[in-house]
Amino acid sequence: MVPDAGAATADADADAVCARGDAARTETTERTNEGRSSDDGSKTASGDGSLRAVLDALVRARLTEDATGGRDGSNAPEHAFWETQPVRQFGEKDEGEAAEGAIDAGGRASERAESAPPSLPPGYEWCSCDMRDEETQKEVYELLTNNYVEDDDAMFRFQYSKEFLKWALCSPGYHLEWHVGVRLRVTNTLVAIITGVPARVSVKGKEIDMAEINFLCVHKKLRSKRIAPTLIREITRRVNAKDVWQAAYTAGVVLPKPIARARYWHRSLDIKKLVEIGFTRLSRDSSMSRAVQVYKLDPKPKCDALRRMLDEDVPQVTALLSKYLSSYSLAPVMSEADVRHWLMPRDGVVFSYVVENENGKITDFISFYNLPSQIIHERTKHKELKAAYSYYNVATSMPLVDLMADALILAKCNNFDVFNTLDLMENASFLEQLKFGKGDGNLHYYLYNWRLSADLEASQVALVLT
Repeated sequence: MVPDAGAATADADADAVCARGDAARTETTERTNEGRSSDDGSKTASGDGSLRAVLDALVRARLTEDATGGRDGSNAPEHAFWETQPVRQFGEKDEGEAAEGAIDAGGRASERAESAPPSLPPGYEWCSCDMRDEETQKEVYELLTNNYVEDDDAMFRFQYSKEFLKWALCSPGYHLEWHVGVRLRVTNTLVAIITGVPARVSVKGKEIDMAEINFLCVHKKLRSKRIAPTLIREITRRVNAKDVWQAAYTAGVVLPKPIARARYWHRSLDIKKLVEIGFTRLSRDSSMSRAVQVYKLDPKPKCDALRRMLDEDVPQVTALLSKYLSSYSLAPVMSEADVRHWLMPRDGVVFSYVVENENGKITDFISFYNLPSQIIHERTKHKELKAAYSYYNVATSMPLVDLMADALILAKCNNFDVFNTLDLMENASFLEQLKFGKGDGNLHYYLYNWRLSADLEASQVALVLT
């Protein structure tokens, strides 16, 4: 499942993932100090203090080493941790002729399973985090808020709400024991966490039960205790115990070995606020009034038949989405229960809309989710950047660019400051026309214990990991 970090040679690699902030800081320091000019005459503020750089780094940082490499992996350092795992490897010969499927199958996979939890340092103990319990929600929220991803200058930090965490971790068929925690025995304080959720994923037409691993976080004061590798071993053990042997995950850095690469794009919605908090800055020959006009949106969607999704729409949305996703090489397989959980509107978390024609048929679908960043510096009166992230969108009665233009308007009407999307699926078709700016770096997609004979293009990928 996730890599076994038990070997001494793997400790350095595995411990680097104790917080996604480690990777975020690595990514952020690669930015230049000069801004990129945009069509409105504004410049994207780069450098360590740039929120755009931070957003790119924070969103892309997943379960990963604190290491970077070349785009094709040719300049990547030695990955001792990952080279022991059943993943695609750099330098494999005749990869195009290799059989697609499980790398470790049957008995070989079972041999990796551990029957007992790995040992923790003295004074610590394992637990499972019940995200339906309000006290546990609060503990996890506080652990992530104070110890998860932030930039080098401690200016910005992802702000996962309790509602978001419950949504992300309590999906249909979730396993409580996959929400792995470590507590300090004497005080019962939660000091570390790693989570997994079950997923069914279609890989080139073959449906596979997988786990998605997320929220690997260790309290800052405990990073020297090497708890992260032990967390990875324990989540692996618990996932394997459910007879699940594959995973899909993403990382901002090059590991052995990506199956696909995507890029984030950003569309300004409240340009005045974005300038005030340092997300963008205006060039000398521009003005705020001009920038406001460039990014101005209509007050309401152009499609009169567009409305908020209702529970009664779930069957039609499931059918519409399933047909659409079936054309991609890497995509989720969603039941009605999955659609109800992941895509039904939730206040402050998920925003979903449908287009219903005169015959009552759902023809189009829009969705995006809310992942704000806390502004923790005191250089502005603003306390939060509200960012919308494109989720799944299907257009059949109109061009996708028109549907997404209305998505921007809906996000603006819901007081979002910026709209972010990956260039997956058909998304590349509307980015420039709708004034999206290209983000920095790549988001790499990986499959654990599953081999593909060739890389996928971003346009072949329809899997969005929250």
